[in-house]
Amino acid sequence: MAADLDLRPLSLGEILDRTFTLYRRNFVLFVGITAIPHLLILAVNLAQTLFISFPKAPGQPVMEQLQSNASLPSNGLLAFGFGGLFIGIVVYLVAYLFSQGGTVYAVSELYLGRTISIGASLGRMRGQLLSLLGVTILNGLAILGATLFLLIPGIYVACRLITCVPAALLEDLGPRSSLERSFKLTKDNAGRSFVIYFLYFVLLYVATILFMTPFLFAIALSAKDPAMMRAWLALSQVGSFIAGVLIGPILTIAASVFYYDLRVRKEAFDLQFMMNPAGNIPTGAPGVPTMLS
Repeated sequence: MAADLDLRPLSLGEILDRTFTLYRRNFVLFVGITAIPHLLILAVNLAQTLFISFPKAPGQPVMEQLQSNASLPSNGLLAFGFGGLFIGIVVYLVAYLFSQGGTVYAVSELYLGRTISIGASLGRMRGQLLSLLGVTILNGLAILGATLFLLIPGIYVACRLITCVPAALLEDLGPRSSLERSFKLTKDNAGRSFVIYFLYFVLLYVATILFMTPFLFAIALSAKDPAMMRAWLALSQVGSFIAGVLIGPILTIAASVFYYDLRVRKEAFDLQFMMNPAGNIPTGAPGVPTMLS
């Protein structure tokens, strides 16, 4: 095990530092895990541009034209009909689940001093898609339900459930059990989760501005030339793909590192792992208090 990746309780700054250290040292691995599934989404988005009907508004101000054109990718899905919309949703979910799960497995192996490849990380998702889909749906419903009671409860629940995906995959838990597990682990640690989320969304916002906004302005300025608008829209999809691939792994890596830190703090995971370093990752103690019951 690398000296700078030893298992011990970490401060928030150390969690973030280890996140970016893992990402930087294994940049090709994490970008590859995210990019390969998301190439399917890029292909669907680029195909949409061929069927989009651009609004004809020659007298519309440039900024209003920009705002109207920014929503064109979603209109493109409807150009294929509801069948195309369904296919697009399925493609997005599959890509999202593979990239999330593959990243969690890669972080786990690297964090515990092992090695893993892009293919092996994605390959470990075989047989896990339905379970992780259930975790994702239940997680979304829990956050949405809390958000109905105002924004702050929704944010709080999201912060408490930040480790549900690592818990589901690394401890082989079902959807409900993984959410309850995350809620237990993150007790008294919602503030650290919030900082992780906040940093991620700031980075994503900056990357989106850098890689997409120039093309959206070009779309607005090409309002009288549908061919150029289509070309700029395709480039904006590529920009969105690049931004997502570069920033997407950061949240999953941070959540996985945070998951291990919480287990070290609350369950002496470091001692459990030292006693059985070559075996399966030890799971938490039974009798997890329920959140959803």
